[in-house]
This record gives sequence, C-alpha cells and structure tokens, in this order.
Amino acid sequence: MDGGALYRTESAALRRYLARMSGDTDAAEDLVHETFVRALRHPAALKRSGRGWLFTVATNLLRDRARARERHTRLATEIAEPVAPRTDADAEAGELRERLHAALAALSHRERSAILLRHEGYAQREIAEILGTTTGTIGTLTARALRKLADSEPLRPFRP
Repeated sequence: MDGGALYRTESAALRRYLARMSGDTDAAEDLVHETFVRALRHPAALKRSGRGWLFTVATNLLRDRARARERHTRLATEIAEPVAPRTDADAEAGELRERLHAALAALSHRERSAILLRHEGYAQREIAEILGTTTGTIGTLTARALRKLADSEPLRPFRP
C-alpha cells in the first residue's frame, strides 16, 4: 500500500486515538502528520509491520511530547480562563467529556492506550504488538483499566 492510500485508510483512526490519549485535537493532528513523515522515512519498517507500526510510532511520539510538556510545566505555569458553554446540553456534554478525560488521565499510559486502541476496534493481538507486550498481558491490562474506570471518582455521578 502506498503512503497516500495508507494515510486515507488509517489517519482518521490514528487521529481519534491520539486525540483521546492526549485530550488535544490539535496535538493529535500534529502527531498524525509526524507519524506519517516517519512512515515515509522508514518504508521497510512500515511494510513489515503495517498499521501496528504506525500506532507504535504515534504512541511513542505522544509519550515523548507528554514528557516534554511535564518538564515545561514544572518551569512555567499557565493560567486559562474556562469558556462558558452556550447551552445546558453543551454544559452537560462538556462536563461528561471533562470527567471522562479525568478518569482516563488517572489510568497509566499503557492502560489508557489499551482501552483506546480497543475502542478503535483493534484486536488484542494488534494492541499487544503496538504496546510491545503479550496478548495475555493486554487482556489483564484492559480488564484492570475498565475496572478502574468503573470505580473512578470522576465518573461516580453518572452511575445509577
């Protein structure tokens, strides 16, 4: 598959995964492009491993960006004013998104990756390949992450 075809078939899933992992759609877009630039530089690796390689590269780029952001945050503080939602429905949806993001952020990087890759429709074998582990570990990791999400404080108000 050529680079253009691969981009057309995989970029949307990769963008969703990165946006959910980072909580930042702009950063996700940048990381998608950077991932595909790396794919063009390493065609043999891409050909050998396919879309799993793309998600592995994207996950590593995201992790590197998060580490850099943590270092930067230690040095500087950012003050942002919250933007008021326009309607009650927007407010509720925004609150749910924030709570879900907070619950996901409480998971380890590997747990969050496994959950979000599963949500994207990846098989356990593919997730294991992307995260560099075994399928058994992914099963355990996913079950533990789902249990943590179900028990998480940010999502408690939404349980019956």
